[in-house]
Amino acid sequence: VRKRQKQHDEMLANLKHGDRVVTTGGLFGTIVGIQEDRVRLKVSDQVKVDVQKQGIAGLDEGAD
Repeated sequence: VRKRQKQHDEMLANLKHGDRVVTTGGLFGTIVGIQEDRVRLKVSDQVKVDVQKQGIAGLDEGAD
């Protein structure tokens, strides 16, 4: 469990603009902004949402 938490924390620390991610709620988006405790995701052409960093489940490995 600790190893998995450490990997998640490392992934969050390494997020960057342009990364495709999925949230814990199942929302897919592309990072267009990063602040200390939140990221802004572009989920469609005109829709951007702010999400807590801890709400990012992981990278979207299936993205093209």
